[in-house]
Amino acid sequence: MNKMNEVIKNILSRQTIREYTDEQVPDELLNVILDCAIRAPSGRNSQPCHLRIVQDKELLDHMNTDFKNIVGWDTPAYTGWDKRPVYHNAPTFIFIFAENKDGMSGGLMAENIALAAHGLGLGSCMVASLGGLFDNEEGAKKWKEILDIPQHWNFILGMSLGYPNEKTPMKEREDGHIKFIK
Repeated sequence: MNKMNEVIKNILSRQTIREYTDEQVPDELLNVILDCAIRAPSGRNSQPCHLRIVQDKELLDHMNTDFKNIVGWDTPAYTGWDKRPVYHNAPTFIFIFAENKDGMSGGLMAENIALAAHGLGLGSCMVASLGGLFDNEEGAKKWKEILDIPQHWNFILGMSLGYPNEKTPMKEREDGHIKFIK
């Protein structure tokens, strides 16, 4: 019996995209993705996560400069540091913050975003290294003000979002990560 449906196919075919076209994500698609994001589960339905969406390339480039000034211009802090900015030249970047240190809820929200984007023909890349910007007191203060985030909230994850400008082969998954205990 074949139980493959669109959700399962979407999960099995989604992969990280690190190169995007310049075409902006249309509002109607972005709204669907954000609607999926806020429906992610959270412990006791606490809904601690908040999103900030930036679609201004100048602002994203400014963020990238601040990030590199903090973590170093020649550090391999993120994939392709010497070729592209931390946001991978995506036309849309989503910041996930939490009112507490609930990274699990942020991760669930990020997965909903990634799967919804893939299902709509868009690519995404989860960018955890951007935490270096928010681990720095000066960087955190500046960027939380820019993004209208209370200073005591925690950065969880960033996500690049846009139309893929690359076709990468599906990466193999390692064996041995699942074990049944009987």
